[in-house]
Amino acid sequence: AELACASGYSSKVDPALLATLRQTPGPKVETDEEYLTSCLLMVFTAVSIPKLARSESSTYQAQLEGHSNNIHCLAMAVNQLLGCLFSLGGHDDIEDRLKEFLALASSSLLRLGQE
Repeated sequence: AELACASGYSSKVDPALLATLRQTPGPKVETDEEYLTSCLLMVFTAVSIPKLARSESSTYQAQLEGHSNNIHCLAMAVNQLLGCLFSLGGHDDIEDRLKEFLALASSSLLRLGQE
């Protein structure tokens, strides 16, 4: 990702965020454990979206030009963070995992409409 950005090419992964996540202090765990943790975080986020959508603070407020809980930033945050986490996992399946997130989140939101 860093090489692509330095060469002037766009990248799906933010190189600054990727570098920060690589330098996170703490015990180094195996890559497969990090990947599994990233997958679980993705599932947790996807199934939590309906609860967040029901929140009173998720209502759009014109004077803020957004939502008081900043839910309007969620798509960019998920895309960037999960992209970096899956990039660190070394499985080279970022796009597949993000499609999986979209399927999980869509399913969760459809269930919200049925309630």
